[in-house]
Amino acid sequence: MKELSNLMNYRSDIKVVDATLRDGGLVNDFYFTDEFVRNLYLANQKAGVDYMEFGYKASREMFDENKFGKWKFCNDDDIRAVVGDNDTDLKIAVMADVGRCDYKTDIVNRADSPIDLIRVATYLNTIPAAVDMIEDAAKKGYEVSCNIMAISNAQESDLKVALDILGQSPVNIFYIVDSYGSLYPEQIARIADVYLEFAAKYGKKLGIHAHNNQQLAFANTIEAVGDGVDYLDATYASMGRGAGNCAMELLLGFLRNPKYNVYPVIQFIEDHVRKLQENGTVWGYDLQYLMTGLLNQHPRAAIQFTKNKRNDYAEFYREIIVQD
Repeated sequence: MKELSNLMNYRSDIKVVDATLRDGGLVNDFYFTDEFVRNLYLANQKAGVDYMEFGYKASREMFDENKFGKWKFCNDDDIRAVVGDNDTDLKIAVMADVGRCDYKTDIVNRADSPIDLIRVATYLNTIPAAVDMIEDAAKKGYEVSCNIMAISNAQESDLKVALDILGQSPVNIFYIVDSYGSLYPEQIARIADVYLEFAAKYGKKLGIHAHNNQQLAFANTIEAVGDGVDYLDATYASMGRGAGNCAMELLLGFLRNPKYNVYPVIQFIEDHVRKLQENGTVWGYDLQYLMTGLLNQHPRAAIQFTKNKRNDYAEFYREIIVQD
């Protein structure tokens, strides 16, 4: 059984990462108002959040700029328009997907950028390309994390090989990513043990990014805290792709570190996030996301079900069972 002190006390090396703009941007194609982004930045400062992820460094060759808001591409000048010189304790992050970004040109030297952390997202079969991106970002002066996606579909032997390869790279943080929201706390504990083995071997930190298909994003995140994971992703009001993510208000309410303050989060949700929902932006737990989580499937079918405003849940379940 986990030591109670692991949950009731606080560790000074815990870092909270706000992924609202990036994961939340997946539900509105990154069309956030400047007011929303600026106030989110200020709320994160007041709440004591450690990192704010602005969005993606996506390739303009692959993605049409006319079909997405600016946080799909995260121009440094757009970030500066929000943060200025960012003379605060809040660090700035962006995500770069393997195969979906032009990192050699779009990610400039850290000295010339407002960004602190590059989060490289990869699947197991693209680890060599991820290592190239990690080396490029580290050489340019950034902190770097690697988010290994869809690990619920991974063989443990393959995961160990990937972690060993990544461990030999200059990456700072390995991320446990429950892309399909299919994992349970007991599984998170076992996976964290595997990650911790390689983190200890190579001197790396660990992070977790959880999805809420089975309403376990918060449970899985605090399980990871007790297991020794330090970097914790969360979003305001759980805003994120499909069923959403670990809710920032739940996480800060749980953490015992006095540096964190949940009140600015609650205030921002009241003033800004609720307006998105009232205007028709949809995310959060629902039966269709539960089903894909139970079946360990990508939520794309459930997302389409939601967009089509279907409510024939039993028929949808039959459809995805056939596909499984």
